[in-house]
Amino acid sequence: MVSYAFIILKYELLVDSRPNEVVIALLKDKKLIELHKEPVGTKFSVGDIFLAKVKKIITGLNATFVDVGYERDGFLHYLDLGVKFKTFQKFTQRNLGGKLNTASLKNFKLEEEIDKSGSITDVLQSGNQILVQVAKEPISTKGPRLTTEITIAGRYMVLVPFSNKVSVSQKIESNEEKKRLKKLVQSIKPPGFGVIIRTVADGKKVADLDADIKYLYKKWQTLFKQTKKGNPPFKVLGELGRTASLLRDVLNDDFTSILVNDEKLHNEIKEYISTIAPSQEKIVHHYKGNIPLFQKFQIEKQIKSSFGKSVTMRKSTYLVIEHTEAMHVIDVNSGKRVNSKQDQEANALEVNLIAAEEVARQLRLRDMGGIIVVDFIDMYNGENRKKLFTALKEFMSDDKAKHHILPPSRFGLIEITRQRVRPELNIETKEGCPACKGTGKIEASILLIDEIEQKLAKASNKSNDIVIKTHPFVASYINKGWFNNQRRTWAKEFGCKLVVEEDTTYHMLQYRFLTKDRKVITT
Repeated sequence: MVSYAFIILKYELLVDSRPNEVVIALLKDKKLIELHKEPVGTKFSVGDIFLAKVKKIITGLNATFVDVGYERDGFLHYLDLGVKFKTFQKFTQRNLGGKLNTASLKNFKLEEEIDKSGSITDVLQSGNQILVQVAKEPISTKGPRLTTEITIAGRYMVLVPFSNKVSVSQKIESNEEKKRLKKLVQSIKPPGFGVIIRTVADGKKVADLDADIKYLYKKWQTLFKQTKKGNPPFKVLGELGRTASLLRDVLNDDFTSILVNDEKLHNEIKEYISTIAPSQEKIVHHYKGNIPLFQKFQIEKQIKSSFGKSVTMRKSTYLVIEHTEAMHVIDVNSGKRVNSKQDQEANALEVNLIAAEEVARQLRLRDMGGIIVVDFIDMYNGENRKKLFTALKEFMSDDKAKHHILPPSRFGLIEITRQRVRPELNIETKEGCPACKGTGKIEASILLIDEIEQKLAKASNKSNDIVIKTHPFVASYINKGWFNNQRRTWAKEFGCKLVVEEDTTYHMLQYRFLTKDRKVITT
């Protein structure tokens, strides 16, 4: 059988630090496959652990709303408490009361497990203080989804308190390797803790696993100490930032470079990689170019071409992606391809296989969750439908989000469910006119240069080394010519060193003054 899986060649990570957010682009063979935006100072990320207070119990839903410090209370269902909830709650209350002197669980007596078919009122009351972990970030009008099944994730393992079970990722296929890893971890794990061994632990030495275990136990000790502070709601243990958690989950030997445009963030990432993969520390580089990082590597262009309603693929084929409240709908179109009648089935298969690869990429890139329905081109051959189904599963095998794919229906539809833990990334590719505000009229463009000149005069009083960032067309006009161009004229007139840089993210009439060290000059 022909395999349609990705051939893993080169991965690159670009980290673009901006004033209000950090944007992370994951590339596979120069093609954008993941895009993450992390607002500066974000307070609620998947994996964060909070000491929270139970607010209102909803018996009809068998759930409760919990105050975690967000504008909307978090949601905690009875089934998300976990069977060890009574034990965890006992640990929390004793810790808050100052009755525990150590984070060790070696001699901690376990309580009876809660009944899976029980009621939330049997174990929780309004005003209770509990430890919760963010399972889903706030999405739309909903607060964060919470769980009390606390876990602490590391590079190779996940630490599970109040358990002795050691389980291994199903993606590790070798039974011998599974046995080896289980035996090793059983010998080094702290008592009272269970461990989930991740896929990346495959083939790792005991020293690597031991270091990860010690790192995770240190985080548990931090949680223990922070909980003692009391006075909920507050964060007792934060998950790694989006960049670090992404590196933790996907970093492997196929990564060729990690570029960061901010020195502080570059140092942090380099330090983190030195702890999880010292041999790859050398691939982390500080990008110092004058051209914006995403512009230099044509990421902005890829973003604009990948996030619209219509997404173009190879051989004139394209996808149409629609979003509704209930589901996402993707339609596959063959475009202007002209095919002979006798080869219709083969052409349909070819287009569908191209589309399957792009669908897998789009789900990951946009972080689409919930129900996704894909309308592929009709195929009447059962073997071809099977090939399509197999190919789609293989294309989605790299996707870290939990997902389930159903075989094609009699109407040629493939249904996919995909876990959603963060808001879907939705980027508007059609640009509104910032100049006219929808009126259809703008200030005379001939006056733009005069406006820049007036504000440059003010900026030159604050710095004698100025960078003007603006739209490429405007930059080209200012730099036009050799001896008598506008840039040279201004530099001479205002007695400053002047550089004009183009930025494709700027609209036609947008510009900004910066100092040599890239600080904004207000005018």
